[in-house]
Amino acid sequence: MTQTDSKPIFAGVDVGSSHTKVAIVDAAGNLLGHGIQRSGLDFSATANACMAEALKLAGCGPEDVTRCISTGYGRHNVAFATGNRTEIGCHAGCCHFYFPEAITVIDIGGQDNKIIKLDEHGRRISFKLNRKCAAGTGAFLEEMSTRLGIGLADMDALSRKSTEIITIGSYCTVFSATEVLEYIRHGKKPEDIVRGLYVSVIRRILEMDALTDHVVMTGGVVAHHPHLVRLAEEITGRPIRTPPFPQLAGAMGAALQARDKGNGEK
Repeated sequence: MTQTDSKPIFAGVDVGSSHTKVAIVDAAGNLLGHGIQRSGLDFSATANACMAEALKLAGCGPEDVTRCISTGYGRHNVAFATGNRTEIGCHAGCCHFYFPEAITVIDIGGQDNKIIKLDEHGRRISFKLNRKCAAGTGAFLEEMSTRLGIGLADMDALSRKSTEIITIGSYCTVFSATEVLEYIRHGKKPEDIVRGLYVSVIRRILEMDALTDHVVMTGGVVAHHPHLVRLAEEITGRPIRTPPFPQLAGAMGAALQARDKGNGEK
């Protein structure tokens, strides 16, 4: 990919276990175009499709892209990328771009959660990853929506109607499902169960590490379940911010890496 005019553009591709995201930015870091699709079984084909979608939205072609960095679970499946970076660095880079101060980044992914602490210069202080169980992740909420017979997209609005506090205490998705079935058997309202599931996700995250004063949340779960963020504010007693298009944080961070650092692995 080569620069064709005086206004270079850069691309980032985040191939996640659940969804693939592409972000295209200009030299100032402005988001020009993006694409999101389920990763499916062919990561390479999905990356190509997302790139085509993002380029169309940006009004440019692949020959206009100066550099492209890939990240995520399938970052080595992006043939057109000129380099790759870790998810940690990309999520951190995106969040520090929007919030240039000392922050704790919480990324709720499809299969795992990350907590990344940055200093005021954007340098990583610490990192924690939860891989013990899918409980507390996007996959957990997707599984629970199926159990409840509620569309995943309907959960956020439903949780806002909750009037009773319900506790989902299990550390395992299977046992959590058993708790949910018990609540259903006892006639608990779906909105109260959904709120309990959101709180369960937050509790799992808070058990991973202590938070700093300034917290930023990213990921597709954050984008599609904003009430979860509000509940996290209530539980932690502090404001929580999100970047624009939080589901694009990894791809956006990769695009910024392409702009700033070029090729190579980090």
